[in-house]
Amino acid sequence: MSEPPLQGPGAAGPVVVGLGSDLRGDDGAGPAAARLLRGLGVAALENDGDPAELIEAWTGAGTAVVIDAARSGEPPGTVRRYRHVPGSGGGPGPRSGSHALSLGDAVELGRALGRLPGELVVYTVEGERFGVGDGLSEPVRQAVGALARTIARDLRP
Repeated sequence: MSEPPLQGPGAAGPVVVGLGSDLRGDDGAGPAAARLLRGLGVAALENDGDPAELIEAWTGAGTAVVIDAARSGEPPGTVRRYRHVPGSGGGPGPRSGSHALSLGDAVELGRALGRLPGELVVYTVEGERFGVGDGLSEPVRQAVGALARTIARDLRP
């Protein structure tokens, strides 16, 4: 990727959050990425879709990196990156998440509360299956591994 580095304008370092549930197939892409990132030496949190916890995690961060599964019709394992500077208009990415309240809803709530990070970078991994008890599909498993390595590399000083 030739994207700019993951450095935000705030004083605090980046916060990385893997969003989703391991119990619903490819919805576990975010938590799986968070675990891989921790194995690569990157502090990363897991969040099962609770917007209040997400807002609490990124409050005061210069940059928040959120990894989430998506269901948009792209081929399984497709990774998309969205970059958003709060206050610049527009949203952080698709509002098609698999949670009761979407990441977009958390951003809007964070905006209303004045608790957004300096910059929000969202990676989505297109899922294939979201059934209860399904594990990660192979395309998502491969995409998550590559994405974790990319994020770890981009966060190194």
